[in-house]
Amino acid sequence: MKKHIAMSAVCLCMTASYISQEAEASSHREAPNITRYPTLDSTDFYVFNSYETGRSGYVTMIANYVPLQDAYGGPNYFALDPAADYNIHIDSDGDAVEDLTFQFKFDNNLAAGGAGIELAVGPDGDKKQIAIPLKNAGGISAGDSSALNFTEQYTLNLVEGPVRSGTTSAITGSGGETNFTKPWDYIGDKTFGSSTAYQDYANQYIYNISVPGCSTEGKVFVGQRSDPFAVNLGESFDLVNYVPVEGDSSPGAGDGGGFPGGITQDKANDDLRNKNVTTFALELPASCIVGDGNGVIGAWTTAYVPQARIQNPNATFEKPEVNGGAKVQISRLSNPLVNEVVIGLPDKDRFSTAAPADDGQFADYVTHPSFPELLNILFRDAVNNTLGTNFETIAPTNFPRTDLIAAFLTGFPGVNQQATVTPSEMLRLNTGIPAVPASQQSPYGVVGDDLAGFPNGRRPGDDVVDIALRVVMGRLCYEFPVNGTPTNLGYCEPADANVGNAPFTDGAPLSATDLDEFFPYLKTPVAGSPN
Repeated sequence: MKKHIAMSAVCLCMTASYISQEAEASSHREAPNITRYPTLDSTDFYVFNSYETGRSGYVTMIANYVPLQDAYGGPNYFALDPAADYNIHIDSDGDAVEDLTFQFKFDNNLAAGGAGIELAVGPDGDKKQIAIPLKNAGGISAGDSSALNFTEQYTLNLVEGPVRSGTTSAITGSGGETNFTKPWDYIGDKTFGSSTAYQDYANQYIYNISVPGCSTEGKVFVGQRSDPFAVNLGESFDLVNYVPVEGDSSPGAGDGGGFPGGITQDKANDDLRNKNVTTFALELPASCIVGDGNGVIGAWTTAYVPQARIQNPNATFEKPEVNGGAKVQISRLSNPLVNEVVIGLPDKDRFSTAAPADDGQFADYVTHPSFPELLNILFRDAVNNTLGTNFETIAPTNFPRTDLIAAFLTGFPGVNQQATVTPSEMLRLNTGIPAVPASQQSPYGVVGDDLAGFPNGRRPGDDVVDIALRVVMGRLCYEFPVNGTPTNLGYCEPADANVGNAPFTDGAPLSATDLDEFFPYLKTPVAGSPN
């Protein structure tokens, strides 16, 4: 049986390699068009009940953008697009239309009133003031940013109602400010001194905010963080250069008591461990975002840009191009891995520009997914020949895939399903299920007997690669503990999924204890120097 499961796992991941050549990591570069716009590319989206001590009753939302940042990527590093709207949307009533949108807009500026820092160059009598070529001219600290030659500020607005036609109000800081600052990227220790000093610098830009209509303050932070997502990226795309089934008796046991030759958990397997991302983090009182629903919210992030962008043939810092026309959505993200391994290649860009209310056009990708069927077509005979078995299929056989409909489109009754059910791809969170402390969280979320985790929202420490592989191949057809009681959710049976209980893994471990336990939860970014 172990051999049967392991070989099937190998084939599953080989199929993932075959059909997701456009994908990198969770949702990094997930569709052909977005690969051309890295500043608008949302990499991961998280929504969870805050588990920082003393913050019960709050919800944290984190949208990460600008994928695969190498910390040493100077001299311009990773500024955001000042022509874009970066949005976090919340549907509180289940109609798949946003009731609240938190909208970020950026303005990039040079020092000295736009002239930039200049140095006097040349001998006496022939000195000229010459602008420096770098974005900083010296060290930067929590108390002194005078050497910073480039700054990013942003405004944060609340749109109540549909984002294109709703009522917009400014969100202010506790001091009344309407402009907030994004800290400069962690370019290195000669500039910032140390990771502790950089964190002190970045912490200046965590703001308490007043949200219109909410009597309790929230928090906001926008800035570079270490990418929290973990994935064995290179080995997976090299035709799965490992056996992707747990090699220990349990993850991290180090005993080799699982499948012989199976991959074991090792942080070295995480190809994103030295990458950074740009984080948009909000912490809001749950009571202010649940509306009139049942306490379950749906959420997603998008980026919009003007429809027309004309390049300036005589580009300047202030005007590299001219933007005009209506704002159009160019990226979208809620649940991880959907646009990589669920949506077909012809529709990936369409999905990126669609709204959840229009997701009926993609229903066939969920009810009749090609991912496991490609596995069956390509590898069934090889599996049977190797194992001496005669499986008619190694893909789940329950159609329509009601288990995936619940996971991706409707939520689960009693867990994260809204009172009004509109099939749509959103990340759904039950704000009434208490948060679990980091030390007690299961990286497998709901299937790991932790109802506070994915797919009930998503926490930074939820191992969504392993969860998604297992769910797509039929894990929900088997019993798993719910509040300690073995439970089959009734969508399908074990006979519908020959390998549904296989412990699929890419060997890249992820745990809440690897992250911070306080807002914004993601770790200090990797330094660009020394390397």
